Amino acid sequence: MSNVDASRAGATTHAPAAIFAALGDRTRLSLIHRLSDGRPRSIASLSADAAITRQAVTKHLNVLEEAGLVASSRMGRESRYSFRPEAIEEIRAYLDEVSRQWDDALGRLKSFVEK
Repeated sequence: MSNVDASRAGATTHAPAAIFAALGDRTRLSLIHRLSDGRPRSIASLSADAAITRQAVTKHLNVLEEAGLVASSRMGRESRYSFRPEAIEEIRAYLDEVSRQWDDALGRLKSFVEK
């Protein structure tokens, strides 16, 4: 089963559409960028330089977590978020598979037209 078929069957951890939707927001991309250095950060830390409220940052982090792009853990009374590069690898594999499918389809079309 290809990655595309596996994602349709629910075999992958997160649906590509959820990952793309999560990455389609400038604020969430900024949060991913800040977390991509590998250091877990608290909501307070992530919202310190933001032009939005802590509650808004929390909502964005929840979307990223649901998509599998970040993971949260509790340290005392504080939630800390860290980037999950595995989700990006999942989506990269998905895009590679879609690209191969298009290359195959275009190759078949070219063969058909040239005959």
